[in-house]
Amino acid sequence: MDAFARTGFYGATMKDIAGRAGISYTGLLHHFPRKEDLLLAVLELRSEQSARLMEAADARDPAGHPLKALRGMLAVAADNALSPGLLELHCVIAGEATSPEHPAHSYYTGRYRQLRQFFTTVFSALAEQGQLRSDIAPATLATMTIALLNGLQTQSLHDRDTLDVEGSMRAFLVGLVPALGE
Repeated sequence: MDAFARTGFYGATMKDIAGRAGISYTGLLHHFPRKEDLLLAVLELRSEQSARLMEAADARDPAGHPLKALRGMLAVAADNALSPGLLELHCVIAGEATSPEHPAHSYYTGRYRQLRQFFTTVFSALAEQGQLRSDIAPATLATMTIALLNGLQTQSLHDRDTLDVEGSMRAFLVGLVPALGE
């Protein structure tokens, strides 16, 4: 994670990654024959960690329990802030992966679609329950929420000591969903 976070996919070398991991270059190649395979494994590991946090927060049902889903996402944001390497990885690789030729392009395309669907479902359920304080369409709110989260995460890498990603996201979401603050 650290190698990709520091230099991006194109700057990281398999020899450097093997050295950081404390294994031989050939040992690394045995498990990950291509750098693309290793990158995708790292991204999947990050997704699994986030999924475990969501599960622990009982936040896997955005339609049935939208407040729990939002609390779970805030827990993920708080956890990410404790691991600046994860944020660096996400920011660097997500930026690189805007190119369709990048090995993580499909991963991020799918990830953003899933996130938009998740938040759209949350905001739609909250609107149906009369708990959403906004006239903005749930799909648009979903896109805006993801953009805010990504922007805050990037800013936090520039100002690690003063920017509170989870607190800023919480304030934004409580403005939309006052019950989240209760």
